[in-house]
Amino acid sequence: MRRLLAVAHQTAEATEFLDTVRSLALRDRAEVVLLVPATPVNHLASWTRGESRAIAQVRAEKARLLLDEAGVDVVEARVGDADPYEAIINALADEEFHHVVVSTFPPGISRWLGADLINRLGRSIDVPVTHVVAH
Repeated sequence: MRRLLAVAHQTAEATEFLDTVRSLALRDRAEVVLLVPATPVNHLASWTRGESRAIAQVRAEKARLLLDEAGVDVVEARVGDADPYEAIINALADEEFHHVVVSTFPPGISRWLGADLINRLGRSIDVPVTHVVAH
């Protein structure tokens, strides 16, 4: 069976992300693993790794419910490394995926784009990457 890695954090519940994952999963008859990197929460004065993981887990479960309701076969919703690049590389090292979907905020707002995530992935993995911009 084909497998799709869907990666998001703050945009995990965005319509653009959910619609793209649904469309690709149904088109390819793929099961989906939802990955939410435990990126530091920037709205808190202080944070700990545990707080970031807990927030990411809640977001993963909410997005999983939305994808399940949309008819997507989500086999797992997991929290990954705080660095989204490392989280994706780790997931690809552990399992085979046929496609990666990454959701970010628009350029200028997105820290992930500011860290050149999409281009770095394109240079380092042999799996198609679909970039979704959520507004």
